[in-house]
Amino acid sequence: MADRRAQLVTRVRGMLGEALGATRTRLSTAQAELTTARERLAKVRRAAAVVPERVGAQRDRRLAEIDERHAARIAELARRAADAALREAPGAASAEWARWRPTPARRAEPPGPLRIGTVRIPGAEPVPALVPLLDAGHVELTGDDREGCEAVVSALLLRAVGRADPGTVRLVGYDPDHLGGGLAGFAPLGTAGLLTFVGPGGLARLLDDLVEQIRRINETVLAGEHSSLRELAAATGRRPEPWRVAVLLGGDELSRHERGQLDRVVRTGAACGVHLLVRGVSLPDDRTVTRVTVDRDGARVGGLPVRLDPPPPAPLVTETCREVAARVNAGPAPTPFTDLLPPPEQMWREDSATGLTAPIGEGPHGRPVLLTLGDYPPHALIGGPSGTGKTNLIFAWIGALAARYSPAELEFYLLDFKEGVSFARFAQGRRDPSWLPHMRLVGINVNTDREFGLALLRFLAEELRRRADAAKKHEVTKLAELRAVDPTGHWPRIVAVVDEFQMLLAGRDVVAREAADLLEDLARRGRSQGIHLVLASQDVRGIEALWGRPALVAQFTLRIALPKALRILAERNDAAQSLPRHHAVVNAESGMAEGNQIARIPSASDWETWSELQHRLWRMRPQDAAPARLFDGDAIPRLADAPDFRALTAPQAGHPRTPVALLGEIIDVQARSAALRLPRAPGRNLAVLGTRVDEACAVLDAAARSLARQHRPGTARFSIACLDPDADPAARALYEDLADDAAWYDEETVGELMVETAEGLGAPGVPHYLLLFAVDAAAGALGARVGRRTGLEELRRILHDGPERRTHVLAWWRGVARMRADLGGPAARTDQIGAWVALDAHGGELGSSLYPGTGGPDWYPRPWRGLFFDRAVHRTGQVIIPYGPSR
Repeated sequence: MADRRAQLVTRVRGMLGEALGATRTRLSTAQAELTTARERLAKVRRAAAVVPERVGAQRDRRLAEIDERHAARIAELARRAADAALREAPGAASAEWARWRPTPARRAEPPGPLRIGTVRIPGAEPVPALVPLLDAGHVELTGDDREGCEAVVSALLLRAVGRADPGTVRLVGYDPDHLGGGLAGFAPLGTAGLLTFVGPGGLARLLDDLVEQIRRINETVLAGEHSSLRELAAATGRRPEPWRVAVLLGGDELSRHERGQLDRVVRTGAACGVHLLVRGVSLPDDRTVTRVTVDRDGARVGGLPVRLDPPPPAPLVTETCREVAARVNAGPAPTPFTDLLPPPEQMWREDSATGLTAPIGEGPHGRPVLLTLGDYPPHALIGGPSGTGKTNLIFAWIGALAARYSPAELEFYLLDFKEGVSFARFAQGRRDPSWLPHMRLVGINVNTDREFGLALLRFLAEELRRRADAAKKHEVTKLAELRAVDPTGHWPRIVAVVDEFQMLLAGRDVVAREAADLLEDLARRGRSQGIHLVLASQDVRGIEALWGRPALVAQFTLRIALPKALRILAERNDAAQSLPRHHAVVNAESGMAEGNQIARIPSASDWETWSELQHRLWRMRPQDAAPARLFDGDAIPRLADAPDFRALTAPQAGHPRTPVALLGEIIDVQARSAALRLPRAPGRNLAVLGTRVDEACAVLDAAARSLARQHRPGTARFSIACLDPDADPAARALYEDLADDAAWYDEETVGELMVETAEGLGAPGVPHYLLLFAVDAAAGALGARVGRRTGLEELRRILHDGPERRTHVLAWWRGVARMRADLGGPAARTDQIGAWVALDAHGGELGSSLYPGTGGPDWYPRPWRGLFFDRAVHRTGQVIIPYGPSR
């Protein structure tokens, strides 16, 4: 039992020991955990202590970032607002006064709002404060700062004047308290009619006039097609009316009538370019009214605070107004040439069967002024002193017509009697290969070649006859009817323009008489066959050939008078005397005052303006189109370029042809060569008469070269005798070029040539051409007897018998008397000289023996011109231009 108790005690003790050990272990663990927890608590407490500071710093940093982005955004928006303001109000509308200058808006571009100050935005650049006025509305100024209000008025008016074309802003001032003193700086505008003042008591009349202007513009300018002048300008590219700004600076209480008229202007004025700028006058509430309050503590536009700009410097205002007035007094600038042209896709769409119609410019209300050529009016007369734009008007009219009518509908013939080459651009040139496809003839520098003008009239008369015959054949009377019954025929309308036409009719000679007769016939009958004349002149008072021909002038019912033109319009119609530059009076009623229309003519004469249209039309030309014939009176034609020379060829064996000697270019429309036929017939010889060496050599040279072109090598002989040292270079060049077919003779051997040629006349042989340069210089050598006869006697025999045996003399005598002496004296017959070219030999020297009739031809020599007469062909002499040197 004791053992059992001992065992139990031992077990209990063991168990208690284990329990104590376990307890101690758990206690130790709990204490360690407690320490860890306390340490964690301390860390948490320490971390919790720093959280507010960190959160605050992060919050502050975040707020700083937000503020920075906000400031940047505000600055960006302010910059964009400033950029937008500059785009809306560029140049003079918003520039600071230190660098301000007038910068008119482009044509038809709205002027935009005008700057009066700046809007201050903290942390950003100032933004221009803009006020709408022109084409936008009205401005009312209120407040107790009178100087500030005056600064706004000056700024708005100067910017408006500088933003518009000179003369397009007109001011009316009403300042009863200071009698115009508020607008004193703008007084220079009054010299050009751009500023007028209305005195005290005149407000009612001013408002009535503004209402009347609005009514007129709505009825006659906008005419229901557009809602405002701004819309019209955007649609058409033109603005026919100026802006009218009425500046009302104070005054008494408005009457009922004045208040009603003011309300009408406010409601309807902006659309018609009528605007109010008022101080001391209350405007009604309207969306077009901008109210600017100017107090001593600041200014506001609506509710927006604005810092006003300083007033513009007085010298800047005065100088700008003087410049604008000077430009307006000098006359308005011409409108763009493109205003006359249809859109490219509409070009060449018009039909000319019943007439030709095209605009020449714009009228006072902006509507195009049309010119018509047809059955009525058929012809036009243009007049204006030098420098008033006559050539420019012709260019504008030609361009407007050429853009509307194709070359199948319209052809031009141009002739310019004054010196200059302005019309040459219509023909093909060396620098510019283009030409106007409608142009058939261009004559320039023809002031000394009246025969060319006569040739044009003869050509038109022949064309009139051709059309009249066709009309008679088809039993019709007018061009429109002829085109209807003969649609496959070529019947375009013809417009012949003759500038300085009085040169053609000057004097009382044969040319003037025939030209006047042809003009009268063309003017009377041309209308029905589509041939229209446009005659232009600086003045018609000195046209002797028109005296006693009222029927001719009466045909020109369309009259166009440029500034200061005389005698173009009717006697009591003086509308042209007050015309500004770039304008014309267009009158289709024979110049009677009731037919007047005022047209503003565009600028069309400079090459850059015209070139674009001409190149466009040139690219549209038909495939078979040929360049216009260009006749330049100052140019010397070349034989190698002559169409008749290029057409010459040697005949085929067994098919002989009569040889032809080309002597020069005929002054005519077709650029033909003067041709001398050399058949086997008596008298087929040529005499060149005169002392001009170069021209005489040119005639013989062209004759020889053209003859040589018609003979194959070895089938003709050319004997060249040069008896004047000055002619030696030209004769030598001809001799070298004719090579084996030519033989050379001089003063010592020319007698042998005569004997040899005369003796050979009886034997058959090849054609023989004697080219004798200054044959009269060999009087001594030819006077000597060689065998039974002298050289002169042999020459006379050759002249008499040679042509029938294919031997022809082409000789140059340096005077008519010398030729007569060589032919046998004053009483000698000249039948053996069948043709001659007179250079500086006067018509009276030629006499009746060389020319039919008495007194000789009506010929007055001039440089590089000759009178050609072939008694077998001509009734009168033919003026020619010798061909220039071949080398």
